[in-house]
Amino acid sequence: MEKDRSSYISPLSTRYASKEMQYIFSNDFKFKTWRKLWIALAKAEKELGLSITDEQIKELVENADNINYDVAEAREKEVRHDVMSHVYAYGVQCPNAKPIIHLGATSCYVGDNADIIALKEGSKLVLKKAAAVIKNLADFAEKYKALPCLAYTHLQPAQLTTVGKRATLWINELLGDVQNLEFQLKNLKLLGSKGTTGTQASFMELFDGDEEKAKRVDELIAEYMDFDGCVPVSGQTYSRKTDYYVLSALSGFAQSAYKFSNDMRILQSFEEMEEPFGKSQIGSSAMPYKRNPMRCERISALSRYVICDLQNTAMTSSTQWFERTLDDSANKRIAVSEAFLAVDAILNIYLNVTSDIVVYEKVINRRVLDKLPFMATENIMMESVKRGGDRQQLHEIIRVYSHEAAKRVKLKGLDNNLIDLLANDNNIPLSKEEIMATLKPENFIGRSISQVDEFLEDYVKPILNKYYQSDVKSELNV
Repeated sequence: MEKDRSSYISPLSTRYASKEMQYIFSNDFKFKTWRKLWIALAKAEKELGLSITDEQIKELVENADNINYDVAEAREKEVRHDVMSHVYAYGVQCPNAKPIIHLGATSCYVGDNADIIALKEGSKLVLKKAAAVIKNLADFAEKYKALPCLAYTHLQPAQLTTVGKRATLWINELLGDVQNLEFQLKNLKLLGSKGTTGTQASFMELFDGDEEKAKRVDELIAEYMDFDGCVPVSGQTYSRKTDYYVLSALSGFAQSAYKFSNDMRILQSFEEMEEPFGKSQIGSSAMPYKRNPMRCERISALSRYVICDLQNTAMTSSTQWFERTLDDSANKRIAVSEAFLAVDAILNIYLNVTSDIVVYEKVINRRVLDKLPFMATENIMMESVKRGGDRQQLHEIIRVYSHEAAKRVKLKGLDNNLIDLLANDNNIPLSKEEIMATLKPENFIGRSISQVDEFLEDYVKPILNKYYQSDVKSELNV
């Protein structure tokens, strides 16, 4: 079948997000969830004594997944109401159960509860993919935990770290995001069936004023839909702040990925590390030699979108009037679903990049050795003090020589001669050989190796044991 190229289609669907995440926010998932919710409602009402038969419920269950979309779509053209169109279509397939479908419920019963279920399923997929990224980074950190490299503060060379230790910083950001999303999932509850203004008046009518039965409806619906409960109070809808809370967690993943992608883009510019580059990949239409970090740039771009998208849910939450308005619907169906699709895409790319990061060890070592004399000055000063030197005098001498050597490198493009300058000064009680003996990069990485080991064992391993699945693969279309 020829593709339709005449209509707009979201790039999140065609280029970026996985089929798995797209399905969670698809119409098919939504409408099948609606039917599951109608079945849960009928079961709850039957259990609480309403005149609903096993045969009616059996009929609903047998037709739960074979949705007659043609009937629903034709009906919606007539009545202009999506929920009632699907109630009608379900009733066509279930003539015996038709009288009790959607009994006592409002449209938000299926609409809002289905949205909550999509939030739950989407979040579970995010956690699974995040764990796969963490596993890649953990393996990378373990492999390179002892490889010294320049660390940076203010994007200026500072004391050394290791390539693996730096990777733990990326992991730690993601661990915080996982914990935040776990918290949101733990507190995520169904709306239940609260009625038009949240008072359950329709169920009080159905159950002849029996409050315990009206209350029990929500509890049973939650059990049937595998939730630990429904919200205790609401208007017609669940609080739109729920969307904000969940998207705040998604924004966290976007922020973490953004930081990683920026770090990688800078490291690629330094020629220390590189994202994977395909054999036939073209870096630039004008400059054949270029190897641009296009995957990390894509992470940056999509992450920025998610971070901005959070504002949609904040505005929607804050502008809800009393028990409900409808200015939320059009916005949230775009903002929420596309945030999940974008984060899914981000994690797909993150997973792809971290599966095969290229490390140029000789370049890293060369850049370390170029700066190491400056970093060794504190050790040289301390050792000189131990041998009877004056700390303040030594500090001034080393400061002057350090700036002189830096000027030689920056203005004349010559080698760093700081060690020769220090060795030739009689106030420094160390020979050149003794000074050179201190210039071992591994002596300047502090507890980097131990920190990596401890972090991976104590913090990363429990998360991987909980969420990691080896069959999670990156899906990149372009």
